Amino acid sequence: MPALRAAIAALLFAGAAHAQTVPAGDFHQHVFSAADIALAGPSSGLVALDADQLLALLDAAGIRKAVLLSVAYMFGSPARAVDDEYAKVRMENDWTAAQAARHPGRLIAFCSFNPLKDYALTELERCAGKPGLDHGIKLHFGNSDVRLDDPTHVARLRQVFAAANAHGMAIVVHLRANIGRKRPYGAAQARIFLDQVMPAAPDVPVQIAHFAGSGPGYDDPAAQAAMAVLADAVEDHDPHAGNLWFDVASIVDRDIGPATAALVTKFIRQVGVGRVLYGTDSAQGANLRPRESWAAFRKLPLSPAEFAHIAANVPPYFPEP
Repeated sequence: MPALRAAIAALLFAGAAHAQTVPAGDFHQHVFSAADIALAGPSSGLVALDADQLLALLDAAGIRKAVLLSVAYMFGSPARAVDDEYAKVRMENDWTAAQAARHPGRLIAFCSFNPLKDYALTELERCAGKPGLDHGIKLHFGNSDVRLDDPTHVARLRQVFAAANAHGMAIVVHLRANIGRKRPYGAAQARIFLDQVMPAAPDVPVQIAHFAGSGPGYDDPAAQAAMAVLADAVEDHDPHAGNLWFDVASIVDRDIGPATAALVTKFIRQVGVGRVLYGTDSAQGANLRPRESWAAFRKLPLSPAEFAHIAANVPPYFPEP
């Protein structure tokens, strides 16, 4: 009888794992306003994308929830000169929140800004006090040209992280340094982030976007080196890594090679499937749409139970239904 019960339990578990292979949520998504498109210009290839259009793509993939990460940081990029910059940052954050509000229970919005700007803490405080923007913040180190080997940048990040922590706001971080400007990035920068920035936010989830890369794809040795430091820290129970989560947005595409797929799988198992969040990134250009992105992700050499666990993950910042 014990052997029979064990066999039945194994079959039930396998069935449950198979049934849960649709992600509960897409925890790295963007929508794009007309102002974003005008800012990026025609050469960017971006097109307007609102919450209704995005929801149709999520529905096609069977995905119920999503986090809309504001792209207001784009207006604060040092590569651009924007008139009335802070006003446009506020407008973009408010527009993103309004998009999420069109589908309550399914979509939430995160506030965004360049953390190095004079208005960064002001905008964080405004978002913390505004329903619909108080869930968390999105920081894009590459677009904002944040350099972790610059002590003044690190000091500023500590202020921003501490303020988010004080308000109970989660933090999503595009950690990858600016590629076009060839900013230093790799193991050393990940170590600085872990040792000097993370202690400023000890109580809130910190989600590392794209497994510390950018995407689409993951053939980025610098990003892999940075992720290796973070994965080792989680595996070694580093106290500064206790609240780290990791999203896989756009790092697995149809053309991923066996060696890269094996490395992504290694990182997933190192940090543990319970810390890995599914995400697609923007439904623009070469990025795969949610349904196709999940199909590509399913080609990794993970077990059905591992896929089921990742699919079922919902981060603590997402409100209960």
